[in-house]
Amino acid sequence: MDITNKPKFRPNPKLKLMDQVREVLRYHHYSYRTEQTYCQWILRYIRYFGGKTHPRLLGAKDVESFLSHLATAEGVTASTQRQALNALVFLYKHVLNIHLADDITPARSKRVASPPTVLTQTEVQRLLAAMEGKPALMARLIYGSGLRLMECLRLRVQDIDFGQNLIFVRGGKGGKDRTTVLSKNIRDEMLKQIAAVKTLHHKNLEEGFGDVYIPEALARKYPKASRATGWQWVFPAKQRSIDPRSGKKMRHHVLESVLQKAVKRASEQAGINKRVGVGCHTLRHSFATHMLESGVNIRVLQELLGHADVKTTEIYTHVMSRDIRNLQSPLDRI
Repeated sequence: MDITNKPKFRPNPKLKLMDQVREVLRYHHYSYRTEQTYCQWILRYIRYFGGKTHPRLLGAKDVESFLSHLATAEGVTASTQRQALNALVFLYKHVLNIHLADDITPARSKRVASPPTVLTQTEVQRLLAAMEGKPALMARLIYGSGLRLMECLRLRVQDIDFGQNLIFVRGGKGGKDRTTVLSKNIRDEMLKQIAAVKTLHHKNLEEGFGDVYIPEALARKYPKASRATGWQWVFPAKQRSIDPRSGKKMRHHVLESVLQKAVKRASEQAGINKRVGVGCHTLRHSFATHMLESGVNIRVLQELLGHADVKTTEIYTHVMSRDIRNLQSPLDRI
């Protein structure tokens, strides 16, 4: 059957609205973080209209009103306002089967264009030197490979190719896969970390545990994959916890706050007065800028970073340092 003509999945009408939302989100394989975010926005939308009016009785003008309130009264950023819109469009389109008008025009949050915060290589050295343990390795990995914070935390054992010094990023931003470089300077540390993960996993199996979260479609196709060594997190949490979806007790990856707090502390200890630590994105920005400064082609950098549009990558050309002393004037070539 042509997939374009395939009927849309509809939630169980006997469920409460928010349970229907979760059912549809999981059917479409949205991440748990996205599920939490979308549910929070939908609840805020409902509460904005008193908490008793079903969204089915509301429409495009009401969505406009809510989004305008976020911009004018709450002063949210443009990206936050867009996130709220995405959640509400999902609610109406996929859960309620109601088409919202395409011309929703709320008051827009102002998009503030600001260059990314980038550390010099000396500052990166000072920052990393002030860190220790697993957070230090994760910070080096983010800077050395240009990973996003969650891409680092969600790495699996099978994603590291030591033979080719490559890292395979699975399901990055936008659900895209890509390949990036593995720094040779942390190769031995990564080997030790994975050896420790294997030892921990063996112990978990002996204790009757050893499962990790894997996408539901894979779990159905390969029932034993969640206990396989290759699927284990490279940076597992210290304690096991209950998976909110399956209800199983398993070991999750390290929480992002562990690394964020460690980077913030290290930047203070290193005396770095730049805005460092928000999502650890400064290390990724620094990777991109330093790669450009070393002569890496911007198209290659675009692929390493996983940017859909090269214009996103071009922002780093505005913050890279340029040595113009060796440039030749066109007059000199006449």
